Amino acid sequence: NELDEAQVNERLERFHALLKSADTSEPVASVNHWGKRTLAYPIQRNEVGYYVVASFETEPSLLGEFERALKLDETLLRHLIVLNEGLVGAAPRASDDATSPRKDGGE
Repeated sequence: NELDEAQVNERLERFHALLKSADTSEPVASVNHWGKRTLAYPIQRNEVGYYVVASFETEPSLLGEFERALKLDETLLRHLIVLNEGLVGAAPRASDDATSPRKDGGE
């Protein structure tokens, strides 16, 4: 059930639309397409995955529905949301790391 880049972009737009609020009409700061990579081990019989790393800023109340949508998408093998609480008093930031390796080098 492999997606091409246009299908990946369509899904990303749909997911990112869930992050919009009155305060953040453009929640996504950056999207980095790593492209197709061989997985360290097969996941659901898939040996290749399309990796995307997106940084975004949104209201914490919107993250629940965003993560629910990620979990319901059958083409998404793995995802990781990392909160960056950064500066005291600043709005929370989150990073969506779909199907990418952990920062410590493991997968």
